[in-house]
Amino acid sequence: MIDPFPSPFDVTLSFATVEPGDDQRWSTWSAITPSERGPKPWPDWVVTSAGAIDTELGVLKTGKEADVFLLERAVPDDPAQSTLLAAKRYRSAEHRAFHRSGIYTEGRRGRDSREGRAVAKKSAFGREVEAARWSLAEFDALCRMWRLGAPVPYPVQVNGTEILMEFIGTDAVAAPRLAQERADHGALDELFVQVVDIMRVFATAGLAHGDLSAYNLLVHEGRVRVIDLPQIVDVAANPQGADLLHRDCVNICDWFARRRVACDAEELFAELLVLAFGVN
Repeated sequence: MIDPFPSPFDVTLSFATVEPGDDQRWSTWSAITPSERGPKPWPDWVVTSAGAIDTELGVLKTGKEADVFLLERAVPDDPAQSTLLAAKRYRSAEHRAFHRSGIYTEGRRGRDSREGRAVAKKSAFGREVEAARWSLAEFDALCRMWRLGAPVPYPVQVNGTEILMEFIGTDAVAAPRLAQERADHGALDELFVQVVDIMRVFATAGLAHGDLSAYNLLVHEGRVRVIDLPQIVDVAANPQGADLLHRDCVNICDWFARRRVACDAEELFAELLVLAFGVN
């Protein structure tokens, strides 16, 4: 007779009949703490099964401080539990080509003062913390902006120097960056409105992206999504916050103005500055 209520031990044995192969690993979801998982409610497509396997499918993007890979998280023989994820992996400090991080971290509080002291002392633990600092900063920023309704990829989890997030694209092909857009004038007008709306959400929260450009905005099915948030800055707390907000405005308006979209960087900056500082 088949037991209709198998024990957890039986379920574990059934998972053990499948072993990860090359470019695969067991899902890391069960190994992380609740604070390292994305905001609830989790989207329906998030695979939380302990029997899921992560399969690496290739490189999506290489950058100065991190590389992004395409990952499939799926339960073997269960098509209903399968999803594509973007795995962003930060390099250790000695392997990064980005050396201006200090301007973004001014005024930023760490999760743990003990970690801050360890980083300052450059202890072994401190080097470990330093390597994961940017992944944690980006994960926290994604979670915060997701809760505020900003169009960011859903942050699934963070584990050390790796963030797993929603893959933005179709059939394993990543969505193009705004810089690649060849839309007509009317469509560009609409895209500019969307970008400004994103900047307003950030500014209303007292934040600036800090490195916003046509290269870290994706366009998927006519909708703009903002990515690359590790350097997000508090406009009031960071001494250079207003300057970074201004740079965001100039970068965006310059790109659209070159494509004959009417915009004024100084006017936009003035509006966002009022929102960031909560001036009535």
